[in-house]
Amino acid sequence: MPQSFSAVYIHLVFSTKERRPFFRDQNLRSELHNQLGSISKRLGCAPIITGGVEDHVHQLVRFGRTITQAEWVKELKRVSNLWLKREHLIRDFEWQGGYADFSVSQSNLEQVKKYIATQEQHHRKISLQDELRALLSKHHVDWDERYVWD
Repeated sequence: MPQSFSAVYIHLVFSTKERRPFFRDQNLRSELHNQLGSISKRLGCAPIITGGVEDHVHQLVRFGRTITQAEWVKELKRVSNLWLKREHLIRDFEWQGGYADFSVSQSNLEQVKKYIATQEQHHRKISLQDELRALLSKHHVDWDERYVWD
């Protein structure tokens, strides 16, 4: 085949170190979501929606063909960490070391977009820990509680 085609959608979730609520301010949160979308776009991963609450982020992207998932997340965290420290003077900011990402089928994109868009309402009822446990279970990912939370 002379050309390469790809339609891989990824739902990414990652949190602040120790789930500290750095993003209580709606303006900062909105700017961060825009920044994360811009970073993903520069990395060749077309952002569809970015959302989250004060201590974690969700992003849905059409994944690029020339980057690994680990490289994408590492660069998202690195660049956004520098941006938060430089532009918003949050000197003690850190992202958690790990992340979770899940494949999303074309037929499920609208449902995941709605899920990310309604994170604030969602987290009035469920914690990040319970949310992540549910996502891991839904996607049949084995995990050990001792190594999930930092």
